[in-house]
Amino acid sequence: MIASNLLQHVDARGVATLTMNRPQLHNAFDDQLIAAMTTHLRTLEGDPSVRLVILAAAGKSFSAGADLNWMKRMAQYSEGDNLRDARALAELMRTLNGLAKPTIARLQGSAFAGGMGLVACCDIAVAVPSAMFALTEVRLGLTPAVISPYVVRAIGQRMARRYFLTAERFSAQDALRMGLIHAVVPDDELDKTVESFVADLLKGGPESLAVTKDLVATVSREKLDSALIDHTATRIAKLRVSPEGQEGIGSFLDKRAPKWTSGS
Repeated sequence: MIASNLLQHVDARGVATLTMNRPQLHNAFDDQLIAAMTTHLRTLEGDPSVRLVILAAAGKSFSAGADLNWMKRMAQYSEGDNLRDARALAELMRTLNGLAKPTIARLQGSAFAGGMGLVACCDIAVAVPSAMFALTEVRLGLTPAVISPYVVRAIGQRMARRYFLTAERFSAQDALRMGLIHAVVPDDELDKTVESFVADLLKGGPESLAVTKDLVATVSREKLDSALIDHTATRIAKLRVSPEGQEGIGSFLDKRAPKWTSGS
């Protein structure tokens, strides 16, 4: 346990589960939860015993976005104070999106506004059929600015134009179709499905997983030219001669499991 609004558990395999624990408020976040999540994501990233992170939530909702009481306070803030708060949320999103370790969003319920941002920042997302999604900011005279870099990359510009502007709700199946989530499963199969992804991720080398996450980010934003081609060749060459790469290739040739899978 970390605090009343955020729970953490790390199992013997190095699988960390970070659980938003404000069920009575549909896990809406305020400045305190944002700060706690950012701090502990950084701590998990720096812990070599942690292999991956599951982002979960207590209660019937994944996250309703911003807490109403927090929004009331922000309405009284100066522009400078609001900028400080917005930068804190932006830092949470950047930390989660850029985490070197694999991340899985476990959606047992709906995700709205900033909650959708958290989903978009995770590598893998699994939801139950009843989960609903919406980007509701324009109905409050606001805009989903801080989460936009991640949501647009997840669902594409065309879908973002529609859902950013209409603020309409859409289903888990629609979220699956547009690429925000990767699987929709019955409620009683949610944990089994998450565990299936966990098992697959634990088969990968820790270093290669981190490098591969960064590879996806790099090739998706860079121009396809000779510099990028050379960059990708350099990456694989470095991994092939690294201790992890040598162990992976050696274990494959020897028809044995690599050392990093022991205990997983």
